[in-house]
Amino acid sequence: LSQLHQLRGRVGRSRERGYAYFLYQPERPLSQTAHDRLATIAAHTDLGAGMAVAMKDLEIRGAGNLLGGEQSGHIAEVGFDLYVRLVGEAIAEVRDGATAESETIIRVELPVEAHIPHRYVPQERLRLEAYQRLADARSETAVSEISQELKDRYGALPQEVERLLDVARLRVLLHSVGITDVIAAGTTVKISPMELPESKQLRLTRLYPGSRIQPTTRTIVLPLPQQQKLGLSTKDVEEFDLVGWVAQAVNSLIVAS
Repeated sequence: LSQLHQLRGRVGRSRERGYAYFLYQPERPLSQTAHDRLATIAAHTDLGAGMAVAMKDLEIRGAGNLLGGEQSGHIAEVGFDLYVRLVGEAIAEVRDGATAESETIIRVELPVEAHIPHRYVPQERLRLEAYQRLADARSETAVSEISQELKDRYGALPQEVERLLDVARLRVLLHSVGITDVIAAGTTVKISPMELPESKQLRLTRLYPGSRIQPTTRTIVLPLPQQQKLGLSTKDVEEFDLVGWVAQAVNSLIVAS
C-alpha cells in the first residue's frame, strides 16, 4: 500500500496535473487484501493523506513479528516485559477509563538466550500469552504450572525455554526480596537496591572476591566467574548457568541467615 501511495505521488509536476491509473486483469479475481489496498488509495486523495494510508497499511499487514529476534524499536529499547506491561496499562486505561495500578518493574538484563522459539510455539498469539503469564508470575508454583502446561501442549522444553523459565523464577525471587535491577555490565553483574549489614558484607567479600559495594546507589557489583578461577573448559564456560549463579548469590547474601 505504501508503494502504491508513493507511485501515485510521482505523477504530476509543478502546475501540470497528473493522473495515476492502477490496472488489474479482469479475469483474475482480486484478493481481499488487494481490494482493501485499492479502496484505500481511492478514498484518501487529499493532501496529507499519507498518515491515514500508513495506518490502513498497518491494519492490513499487522504490526509485524513482535516476538522474533529481528524485531527492533520499542521492544528492543524497553525490554519485552516492560513493553507488555505498558501495552496492558494502556489497554486498561482505554477500556476502564482509569490508569491500571502501577506495579514494581523488575529489570533482568543478562546475556542469555531466553525466549520461546517459533519452532516450539508457532502461533504468535500463544507465544505472547505465555510471555505475559511469565511476566505476571509471582510465585514458584505459578512458574511451575506454566512450565507443565507448555510441556503438555508442545512437548519437551527447548533449552531457550528452560532459561526463560529460570529467568521467571529469578524474577520471583527478586520480587520477594525487593530487588529491582540485575544488569550484566562487561565482566560484572550489578544488583540493586541491595543493602547488607556488616556481617553479610564480610560474607560478600569471602564468597565473591573482588566484589564492590556502592552505598550511594545501594548497588552490589559482583565479578563474573572467570574460566581460570572455575577451572572449566571453554565449553563449560559457554554453558555456565548465569541465571542460576545470580539466584544463588541473592540467596547467599540476603535470604540465607
